[in-house]
Amino acid sequence: MRVLSRTEDARYPETRTAGGAPRPGLWIRALRIHQWVKNLLIFVPLLLAHRLEAGDPVVRAALAFLAFGLAASATYVINDLLDVEADRAHPRKRHRPFAAGDLSARAGLVAAPLLLAAGMALALLLPPAALGALAAYVLLTTLYSLALKQIALLDMLVLAALYALRIFAGSLATGVPVSEWLIAFSIFLFLSLAAVKRYAEVLRLRRDDTGIARVAGRGYAPGDLEMIRPLGLASGTIAVLVLALYINSDTVTRLYARPALLWLICPLLWFWISRVWLLAHRGVLKEDPVFFAVRDAATWVIAAAALCVMLLATAAT
Repeated sequence: MRVLSRTEDARYPETRTAGGAPRPGLWIRALRIHQWVKNLLIFVPLLLAHRLEAGDPVVRAALAFLAFGLAASATYVINDLLDVEADRAHPRKRHRPFAAGDLSARAGLVAAPLLLAAGMALALLLPPAALGALAAYVLLTTLYSLALKQIALLDMLVLAALYALRIFAGSLATGVPVSEWLIAFSIFLFLSLAAVKRYAEVLRLRRDDTGIARVAGRGYAPGDLEMIRPLGLASGTIAVLVLALYINSDTVTRLYARPALLWLICPLLWFWISRVWLLAHRGVLKEDPVFFAVRDAATWVIAAAALCVMLLATAAT
């Protein structure tokens, strides 16, 4: 990691205020505030248990959301500082504030522990188990940044685990238990999303035809596409299968007045997963499927349709 000199800082005058300080927008990008949307998974246990109207559990879920957001931003800063050289060789990541030189490594080394401390302080207001989940998240993310992301296939398992850990943290923070069905479903769904993220990265490397043998900082080569795609599609299909089996479980009959309607969610989920993979295959999806989904109109329509199905299934006949 290299601290920018004043001469280097002068190359980016448009990114700084009149006093020479980095503009706020740079920090918003560096902290990846948009990635906080992933922490909405913390509310999933409340949603599935039909307890979103509960006062105290919702407050605790909101605190967990903020704690995970601050901690995640700290880990993103650490990751960008560790990956600065690899990011500079990447066609898109080279525009990140630290890789572009818009923010100095010194600033990042100050911001990361402050963000982490703030996140941990908020987590102290939650049950101890939730604080432990946040600590596990930070530890696993740090190990991922240091080494695990360079190990092919294992990196996808870690990414899927980090998604699932958010749901588990939501359960620990609110006291609403999660079923084995939800754990299994989330692991396979997020494993498919982790695979499509890697697929998009490797596909870009192949299409750019730069002669680079491997994705910078990753354990994949262009020839691995044919291996990644079936693994990701299979994981997504298994997620749909787990959902179908869940619909037939006793848990559903206790929560829904008309559980048969939930079968309509299965084709919606299959269509969404398949569409994400199709767009990745066409080169439209750019690496992060979650961020893509947030901006994708079709995803919002599918999510709204699934929510309507849940509401209709819940309503008494």
